[in-house]
Amino acid sequence: MAVAAEAAPIRLERGVGVHEWLNWSPVGKDGSYIWPPYRSEQEWLAGQRPLTDWPGGDEFARIRSMGFDFIRLSVDPGPLLASEGAKREQALDILAAAVERVTSAGLKVVFDLHGVTQVPAYGMEMIYGGADSEGVARYREMVVAVATMLVKIGADKVALEPYNEPAYYPCDSSGSDDWQRIMEGTVHDIRAVSSELTIVATGACGGSIAGLANLTPGFDDPNLYYSFHMYEPHSFTHQRPDKSNNFASGLPWPADSSTPEVVSEMLKARMEAAGLSTVEQVMNMATARETIARYFEQDWGQSQLEASFRQAVDWAEGHGIPSRRLFMGEFGVILMSADGRMGALDADRLRYLTAVRRQAERFAIPWSVWEFSNPYGMTLILPDGPAVPDPEMLQALGLR
Repeated sequence: MAVAAEAAPIRLERGVGVHEWLNWSPVGKDGSYIWPPYRSEQEWLAGQRPLTDWPGGDEFARIRSMGFDFIRLSVDPGPLLASEGAKREQALDILAAAVERVTSAGLKVVFDLHGVTQVPAYGMEMIYGGADSEGVARYREMVVAVATMLVKIGADKVALEPYNEPAYYPCDSSGSDDWQRIMEGTVHDIRAVSSELTIVATGACGGSIAGLANLTPGFDDPNLYYSFHMYEPHSFTHQRPDKSNNFASGLPWPADSSTPEVVSEMLKARMEAAGLSTVEQVMNMATARETIARYFEQDWGQSQLEASFRQAVDWAEGHGIPSRRLFMGEFGVILMSADGRMGALDADRLRYLTAVRRQAERFAIPWSVWEFSNPYGMTLILPDGPAVPDPEMLQALGLR
């Protein structure tokens, strides 16, 4: 008598986020989506080229050849929330064709409903009115439609991540159980469609480890992953100024590899090279000095990174969930810009990426780096010159 295989989510190991492809749709002067949706801004401005023009050639096969086995595909749910009937079916058909294009290259897909605010009425604010709000009900109904579409493609090829970085603060631990109810109800909705489709659940508090630790996985089943995003410390991974004439860059990884004095002097040198006046430099340093001092006081390094991962693993083990069903859905570091205005030095960025990746792999946690290509400094594709992957970043990720 044959023994039935134990249920398990689709196997994910090493992934990369693809955000710029399907997370922008053209919007008309009246503030509504122009149909059909899901064309990049670049495509729209260049003459409304069809979806099949991006990315060119065998780009997904290229991603596969680098050593990635899946992509985390960011999709704006706005056009789906704004439509119904035939129009929604048209949008779903576009998305299904996009997913099948990726899977035909041998990659799995984590279908990440990743809200933006192009049309404010259909941004993620609609789910922040509480678990019993009309916005949450409409969103969950849309998730069911997406799950139905993905099941037709094949539960062995795709996973559904219904929420990205939900902004229920402070981590939904203030006495409210809204996020717990929303996540639990959404899982039940998807399970009414399919018991086999892999789901990526997340905690509140921006999808952080702290948010995950406040989630009670009473809805758990063997086809679930639990997501967290690793941008700790945020002061290092997201070094960027609040004002256009400010500088915020150069914090080291780990902290004990430099000193506050060295970081301050290097920051001053970058401001001088950019031509900032003495007054501008003094004002900028008044802001930066506090950030620099706090970072070194916290003494961020390997031991704190290990403690962050241990918090996620301890949460999983405490609920009888193997660490291989955790999912580090995003991690990355802003690379220093050419003018030195923002970001980390490349050597520090690479040390951090290596350390985070190794911690995830230590616990068999699948990961997805942020992201394949973007203009904001967190990019696998080099921001200047030909569109080629950063070989040192690939090495930091343990890839070819």
